[in-house]
Parts: sequence; structure tokens; C-alpha cells
Amino acid sequence: MVLLDLFVTYGAWAWLILGIALLALELVVPGGYFLWLGCAGIVTGLVAFVLPIGWPWQVTIFGALALIIVIGWTAISRRRRPHTDQPFLNRRADRYLGHEGIIDEPIQDGAGRLVLDDTIWRITGPDLARGARVRVVGSDGPVLRVEAA
Repeated sequence: MVLLDLFVTYGAWAWLILGIALLALELVVPGGYFLWLGCAGIVTGLVAFVLPIGWPWQVTIFGALALIIVIGWTAISRRRRPHTDQPFLNRRADRYLGHEGIIDEPIQDGAGRLVLDDTIWRITGPDLARGARVRVVGSDGPVLRVEAA
């Protein structure tokens, strides 16, 4: 109840201090959410300075602003896709979809080995003899799925 007494006693100043503290916390614990909560706290403090409202309305304004801002920013950031000239940079296996190669190690019990470019890949697929031509049709992490070409 001490925290509630702080907001009842100091009103708008408590919201401004909370907002600044949340913004400072964002510097220590990055992630983006404390930034928006801090902005909601500062806006609530400014509203409390302008309008003579009680602490229940101040808490309601802070909660509503925090929800709207965080949900809005999350929706915007998920919709935004980064544009890059190297779309497969962190998905190396996906760059080989559709490529064909000759397997080095026969596929036995569903597992074998294939050399593409300068990398030796583990592969899965139907049992095939060494020297068979295969096409990459997918990947499961670092393992390529192949089929006979």
C-alpha cells in the first residue's frame, strides 16, 4: 500500500518519476517494452497535471495507454519485414532448395552425405547408392532432405 500512497500523495509527479524510471530501466534491460511503459507513465503524468483527476482514473489511463502502445508497437514490428540483399544469410540450408548433386556416401537407413559447394551436408531421403544424383527438396535444420533426381 506504500506505492499506492505515493501515487495518491504526489499524483502527477509520481507518474513522471515512474515513467523516467521505466525509461532508465529500458537502458539496462533492453527489449522495447519498458520504453513504451515509460512513455505511458509520462503521458499519464502530463494528463494528471492538466486535468484534476483522482488516482483510480490515473491508473486506468496508464493501463489503457500501456496496453494500446505495447500491442500497437508489437503489431507494427511483427508486420515489418527487414529488406536485405542476403535473404538466406542465417538460413544456409534454404539456399540449396532445388539444387542437384551427386551423393558421396550412400543413403542407408535414411541418412547419407552430400557435398554442395564447399560444405559437406548430412542428408535424409530414400536409400540410394553412392554416386546417385539427388535434388534438395527441403531441410530440417542442418540436415537436407533429398529425393532422387
